[in-house]
Amino acid sequence: MTMETQVRTMPLIGDPAPKFRAMTTMGKVNFPNDYAGSWVILFSHPADFTPVCTTEFIEFSRMSDEFANINTKLIGLSIDSVHSHLAWAKSIEGIDWNGEGKVNVKFPIIADISMDVANKYGMLQSVAKTQTIRAVFIIDPEGIIRTILYYPMSTGRNIKEIKRIIESLQFHDENNVSTPANWTPGKDTVMGAPLTLEEADARMNSDDESIVPLEWYLTLKKNK
Repeated sequence: MTMETQVRTMPLIGDPAPKFRAMTTMGKVNFPNDYAGSWVILFSHPADFTPVCTTEFIEFSRMSDEFANINTKLIGLSIDSVHSHLAWAKSIEGIDWNGEGKVNVKFPIIADISMDVANKYGMLQSVAKTQTIRAVFIIDPEGIIRTILYYPMSTGRNIKEIKRIIESLQFHDENNVSTPANWTPGKDTVMGAPLTLEEADARMNSDDESIVPLEWYLTLKKNK
């Protein structure tokens, strides 16, 4: 089977994160075992020393403490060597992007020259087999993939949105509610749709002031 006809696979939401061992800019990593108990953002970029990727790394670095505060660790990847990653990271630390000050790259970057990790996670494009696309995998403390985001080569990621997704997932896990469009922490959430007529009637006639039914299938859950 040739590379052109080879079937490409990737993990799905709800699957265990594929395991791998790799060298990074901060030493060897055994993934996801080394990250057990933490949320993880595993993200890939096409290549080192590229403009869009550089701005993303700056913003990830700028927000690294914010991610740490919500029990989330960052780990990057591209099909480049450790030495290339190190040189690029040092270069990034000298850039003042948007006049917001310089940053230090505090998270590891995986060297994946063999493309082993990229293949396991479906990060390779058919049109550029030696470059990883802009993929984001959000993995929970149990090592389960909870979110997958894919971006085109030309579009930089919204790092604040990635953080918002993790906050939404954490809030759902803790409170068994869903977050509506444009939700941010502190705002109201929504309850799952009723599964029976009795449950729908009870929802519509509830005396609980924190429950606001807008339709039988759409119920607002007020933030207390």
